[in-house]
Amino acid sequence: MNQENLQFDNIPEFSVTELANSVKRTLENAYGRVRVRGEIGRISLPASGHLYTNLKEDKATIDAVCWKGNLSKLSVRPEEGMEVICIGRITTFGSKYQLVIESLELAGEGALLKMLEDRRKKLAAEGLFAQKKKQSIPFLPNKIGIVTSPSGAVIRDIIHRLRDRFPRHAMVWPVKVQGQGAAEEIAAAIAGFDALPDTYRPDVLIVARGGGSLEDLMAFNEEIVVRAATSCSIPLISAVGHETDTTLIDYAADLRAPTPTGAAEMAVPVRMNLMAQVAEDEQRLISGLSRMLSEKRHKLEAQTAKLGQPERLLEMRMQNIDHIAHKLDSLFKGLITHNEKKVARLYVPTPHSLVREKRMSFDRWAKELKPMATRTLNQKLEITEKFGHMLELLSFENILERGYVVVRDSNYKPVTKAKSLEANQSVSLQFHGQKIIGATITGSKESNLQQKSSTKKQVQANDPEEQGSLF
Repeated sequence: MNQENLQFDNIPEFSVTELANSVKRTLENAYGRVRVRGEIGRISLPASGHLYTNLKEDKATIDAVCWKGNLSKLSVRPEEGMEVICIGRITTFGSKYQLVIESLELAGEGALLKMLEDRRKKLAAEGLFAQKKKQSIPFLPNKIGIVTSPSGAVIRDIIHRLRDRFPRHAMVWPVKVQGQGAAEEIAAAIAGFDALPDTYRPDVLIVARGGGSLEDLMAFNEEIVVRAATSCSIPLISAVGHETDTTLIDYAADLRAPTPTGAAEMAVPVRMNLMAQVAEDEQRLISGLSRMLSEKRHKLEAQTAKLGQPERLLEMRMQNIDHIAHKLDSLFKGLITHNEKKVARLYVPTPHSLVREKRMSFDRWAKELKPMATRTLNQKLEITEKFGHMLELLSFENILERGYVVVRDSNYKPVTKAKSLEANQSVSLQFHGQKIIGATITGSKESNLQQKSSTKKQVQANDPEEQGSLF
């Protein structure tokens, strides 16, 4: 027993700190550079920007951390469930050990394909690949936007093919097509083209890259690129890799081209073929139009022969139209009159309006009566002058002037018949100029009349039948 205690007394004594540091140094020296394969577990990304996760297998788990500076440099963005190979070093944190990740790669192509398939299903479930979101590619765009590397053969192939088929204005947005930051640049280029004003914005967009391995094409499988392609309002053609290569941007694009050269062919038609097609269509249109006009002419002639004389039909129609127009005019006037009467019955004028209307009526009648009164007075004057002239012509004064006299009885009434005179009857004789002379009738009614004036002159009538009237 004493011997055992003596043996333990020979073991060096460590404090907790010394032991922890010793273990840490031992692990870091022994495992300063390791490659660990495993499946990424739960991922935590706090505000510091560092990534905390763990690598696990069926019966073992090891904590892992990737500092912010290394996280942005990783070629593959870590996702939960992804099988990866991590390169880093082992260190301790408190009483636990952990793997500090410096670089990361997928564990084989199968794992990468599984990761892409899971991502594709996830994005498809969100509706990013729905057919209803696809846009039609314009037949002949004026401007074509190209997102690709400015130094590769892709841009030269696209420009050359556009020049051969149908030269169009092309705008290139240079980006990295692989490596760290490529996905962000591609997404920014797509959004940048879409944000341009209408004057500069292209009519179609081509996102292109040449062939490469699955890892080389990973930038076009990133979720940020797929979402940018889906939200782009410009029709987008994807042309990434060769015909056998498929990336997630191909599902989001409006049209997939097998190669960048094929994208240029899809973007524009062949100018010479188009011109030939236009010429052929022109000839076909002219031929078809001539044939149609000929058929219509024959048909028109046949119908014309059945119509007879259109002039007579037109005359009858015109007469019917005139009759209907006359009836409509009468009905319309009657309707207006009826409505005017109805409105007049419904209308209750105000005293001011009545006074104004009467004043206007009075002014109108005053204007009309003045010339009417003048005209009437002139007419009456003319009639008066005419009758005066007639009276003057028919006046007995003018007859007396020709040598006749008026015989009046004692009552100063004119004697018109000689039968009414008696012998020794006093009468008066009126001569021209209002001169009146007294006289006495001598002799019987049938005898010649004699008058004896104060001047002892005797007047004898030539015709007994006309005595007593005019002498």
